[in-house]
Amino acid sequence: MGENKQRMLAGDWYLPDDPELAADSERRSRLCAAYNAEGGDPPAARDAVLAELLGSVGPGVRIRPPFRCDFGYHIRIGEGTFVNFGAVFLDVAPITIGAHCQFGPDVQLLTPSHDLDARRRREGWERGDPITVGDNVWLGGGVIVCPGVTIGDATVVGAGAVVTRDLPAGVLAVGNPARVIRTLT
Repeated sequence: MGENKQRMLAGDWYLPDDPELAADSERRSRLCAAYNAEGGDPPAARDAVLAELLGSVGPGVRIRPPFRCDFGYHIRIGEGTFVNFGAVFLDVAPITIGAHCQFGPDVQLLTPSHDLDARRRREGWERGDPITVGDNVWLGGGVIVCPGVTIGDATVVGAGAVVTRDLPAGVLAVGNPARVIRTLT
């Protein structure tokens, strides 16, 4: 494994313009294209593509295409989770999704971060911070989850919210940035 990939996997600053990472991205591109093909394969064949693309997929996981990701192998999804159309999971760092979650359309889980220094951004440096979504979480349509965020079990995030920091278990959060407005029973 090359140095840039090792640095990426460790959550350190790395340069994504790397032949090994480009090959991983090409693999992802091929698998996403197969998964997202209109009127394509029967469900069992699509499930096999998803299992090859992602790090792990629990039983009963359903992801409606189109689905996009950076690499796929950093994504783990627990059983019975449903992800609606248009999801984007940028997985330069691990994305862990619990069991029995529901994601509305156009949800984005974004692990990459870029340097605030303009010179380093021009040079292409980036890093990733993991995202963790607990069990039984509902993310409404268009929710964006930023790098390094953990969302606790049984939390609901309202449509269009931007989650910039951790949310505890069992709350309703809305807005930009997302804020807790009440505890759920």
